[in-house]
Amino acid sequence: GFMERTGLKPEEREAVKEWAGDERWVKREAWKADEAYVACVRDIMEHPVFLSMDGYYQHGRTTCREHCIRVSYLSYRLCRKYGWDYRSVARAALLHDLFLYDWHTHARETGDHFHGFTHPRVAMENAERYFQATEKERNMILCHMWPLTLIPPRYKEGYAIVWADKFCSLAEVGSGVREWFINNLRPALTGR
Repeated sequence: GFMERTGLKPEEREAVKEWAGDERWVKREAWKADEAYVACVRDIMEHPVFLSMDGYYQHGRTTCREHCIRVSYLSYRLCRKYGWDYRSVARAALLHDLFLYDWHTHARETGDHFHGFTHPRVAMENAERYFQATEKERNMILCHMWPLTLIPPRYKEGYAIVWADKFCSLAEVGSGVREWFINNLRPALTGR
């Protein structure tokens, strides 16, 4: 699978899987311990527009802000490992879902039933408006849903975001399913 093609060692792949599914990591703001990462994204992390993303849920109980931090930090770590442009990827990934609405109710409220296809452009426009995103960052944001959106990223760092986004999304959904099972199904099966 793709995890094997990342070039990560088996123990690194297991650590990534565990980390991506652990929502406590973001909530306790463990990313702040990486000063080089924080130097790349401090202005975004402290901006009221970015902070407002905590008002929108992405997957299960994971907020849009938390999801973007996960994707950003994972993309950043991959790009640092390979000597790629880790600053641009950290910033673009942090902004990749800056669409600023609740996608769960968006279709009902607006009639736009194509969030998966349209939100990258909305996020890119917001990134330009609030953070003066570079051309490279705009391309990574715009193409992060590839292959759902047909145009692939122009930069290798963009593929890191595509992968990290899919990986973190699956981990977040899996965490929600696991939690639902523990809270609902297991008591029914075990009587506890």
